[in-house]
Amino acid sequence: MWDKHDWLQFYDIAQRRWQRHPPPWPVAPSGANRLPPLVGFSLSELADAWINPQFAERLGLPVDAARIGAYSANVSALRAFVHLARQPN
Repeated sequence: MWDKHDWLQFYDIAQRRWQRHPPPWPVAPSGANRLPPLVGFSLSELADAWINPQFAERLGLPVDAARIGAYSANVSALRAFVHLARQPN
């Protein structure tokens, strides 16, 4: 049976902003009207969005260190997600 502390912990976890908004998934343009998903965000996309890789992993963002290049739509999605994650309840 759960006590009061267990219920408070449950509601605290359930109300976290980054769990209510799933992290974005990186995409790359490929041909006409195609955006296939990628393994993770590149380090240059993280740097353009002012995010270090450790903070990205803590937020649950996929990181692909082998991928090079940056796609501006991914950088915009990262900035929006981090802005939502940093806002207080």
